[in-house]
Amino acid sequence: MCGRFIQSSSSDRLAERFHLPAIPARTPRYNLAPSQSILAIRMAESGQREAVALRWGLVPAWSPEPRTAYSTINARAETVAEKPTYRQAFRQRRCLIPADGFYEWRKEGSRKQPYCIAPTDGQLLTFAGLWEHWEREGQLVESCTILVTAANALIAPIHDRMPVILAPEDEARWLDPALTDPAVLKPLLRPCHPARLRVWPVSTAVNAPGHDGPELMAPLRASLNL
Repeated sequence: MCGRFIQSSSSDRLAERFHLPAIPARTPRYNLAPSQSILAIRMAESGQREAVALRWGLVPAWSPEPRTAYSTINARAETVAEKPTYRQAFRQRRCLIPADGFYEWRKEGSRKQPYCIAPTDGQLLTFAGLWEHWEREGQLVESCTILVTAANALIAPIHDRMPVILAPEDEARWLDPALTDPAVLKPLLRPCHPARLRVWPVSTAVNAPGHDGPELMAPLRASLNL
């Protein structure tokens, strides 16, 4: 799964990386949690890319309330094309979610040890996301979910799931509104190569959503070869 992640890159870096004219200045975040506002890139009606703030936890357009009774922060890649909560967004409302890294927890005895997972080359990761527009009686909520898939060999010792990290060459296809066939889209939703990521243990301070800062990424000891 993906329940916490990092968006710490500058607006200028994000704009350059995702071919956008500009992104408003934003505060670096090191411990984004469900229900919070996250940055995503999607296709606007003009046919151009746009950066938007979306609430993390997808609310289907047909939901009677601006939230759901179950967790929608992640959508399983294996079933996303069929699940009523996600199937229309999968065909028509896909987005890119930039990340400088993410966190996962491994059970070690009676406790859970958090780990930070980040790109080995210092470049941005791009999660495959879906977004949705919900509106009732003048109330508007734009929300999103992060797709998850089976863990690769690096992440598997920590957790059996991981976010779908798109290959750079697949990002334009994922955003392409002309692509609506699940048979074409689902092959993009594969675990990334383990060599793209590195892993190290971090402080349990990351457990609290109220904690936010670069110190959360500080290693407890040397990076592990899990």
